[in-house]
Amino acid sequence: MSKHVLSLLVEDKPGLLTRVAGLFARRGFNIESLAVGTSEVEGLSRITVVVDVEEFPLEQVTKQLNKLINVIKIVELEYDASVQREHLLVKVKVDATTRSQVIEAVNLFRARVVDVATDALVIETTGDTGKVQAFLRVLEPYGIREIVQSGLVAVGRGAKSMTERVAR
Repeated sequence: MSKHVLSLLVEDKPGLLTRVAGLFARRGFNIESLAVGTSEVEGLSRITVVVDVEEFPLEQVTKQLNKLINVIKIVELEYDASVQREHLLVKVKVDATTRSQVIEAVNLFRARVVDVATDALVIETTGDTGKVQAFLRVLEPYGIREIVQSGLVAVGRGAKSMTERVAR
């Protein structure tokens, strides 16, 4: 199995996300990450889906997704040909002796402290999946209290756009 990042340009209609997720679920595919947001074209949204699946079954699902009337375009984003990022908020246990060590790790990873309490820090970072996971491994010994992580968002590199030929 291998990870695939799909970017879907869809009409912003109620229930479409459920139908898209349902296509993956009916095939028994686990969606590892799902992010949805508005696009640069009014009335259209972008869905970024990360699935771990073989190539052929993915092709079948892609064909079925293309049959959905509200799906405008589907692109598989290769790692080298796209910019991929996750957003992470993590609450870390600190005390007087560990606070400076955690802040040093924050600075090393170019993260930022967004909330300070006497016994905890809330830290924000963005980056590719590898950076986010490495940051969590560094913070783990201090005691992670909570993690809130977005789904992966991705966009193709270069001037080309998914919405270039979309008439609106």
